Amino acid sequence: MTTALDHYNVRMLRVLDHIDAHLEGDLDLETVSGVAAFSKFHFHRQFKATFGLSLHRYVQLARLRRASKQLADAQGESVTDIALDAGYETPDAFARAFRQRFRQSPSSFRKSPEWEPWLQAFGPLNSARSKLMPTHFTPDQVTLRDTGPIRVAMFEHQGDPATLDVTIQRFIAWRKAAGLTPKTSPIFNIWYTERRPANPADYRMDLCVGIRPDQPIDPTDTAVREGEIPGGRVAVLSVSGDTHNLEPAALYLYRDWLPTSGEEMRDFPIYCQRFFLDEPAGGTAAELFLPLK
Repeated sequence: MTTALDHYNVRMLRVLDHIDAHLEGDLDLETVSGVAAFSKFHFHRQFKATFGLSLHRYVQLARLRRASKQLADAQGESVTDIALDAGYETPDAFARAFRQRFRQSPSSFRKSPEWEPWLQAFGPLNSARSKLMPTHFTPDQVTLRDTGPIRVAMFEHQGDPATLDVTIQRFIAWRKAAGLTPKTSPIFNIWYTERRPANPADYRMDLCVGIRPDQPIDPTDTAVREGEIPGGRVAVLSVSGDTHNLEPAALYLYRDWLPTSGEEMRDFPIYCQRFFLDEPAGGTAAELFLPLK
């Protein structure tokens, strides 16, 4: 039964990967159901039952999310080009849909994004993938490794995890302005609390990007600080395909792997490195690091 369910979930995740990689293409029911090799006569019900929103709404939200991120890049495409790429026949139709979702016009969002309505609009989209995240891991997936210290620029998020996407967008904007790209500079997350603490205000994590030893950090920039991920022994667990929610992998390391490993943790939080795969359909990948003595 588990194998059959896993196979089913893989087919459904394949659909999300295809949608996210082909937002400019034809994503009608027949095309998308064919990606998963499911009957088009039932697929719309399967999709909604699995992900909690209709195929049409998922595609619409995914296109609007890409469009909003393109708008946030002030040096990017024109509003007209972004509207057409998002599947709208006219810029006016795009503007109406954008304003309805985000309570801002596209031009206003480009000048000064308001991230709170943005977060609310994409709640269903962000939760869709997490419904099929892998939750089962085995000891042979964990490896031991020795790492060296890594100098990083650290961007802190402290407060309700529901607002994390806002911090992420600010971090990305800062990283781009600093000329740091994921292909040349490693991206890390450091977690100081569980994903859903009893008091959401207690949630804390750092978004980090690796920097050269000679690369300066502006001491007057209050948004970022210089730091270091210390070297040492670590237990490493890899996750690929979808990495929106890494809590199941972290819980496996803490709750299942560590007690039977004979290892002890050292005094540094669990952290991960994120990878952005060359092929968009491949999604993302991450390695979780549990620091050991």
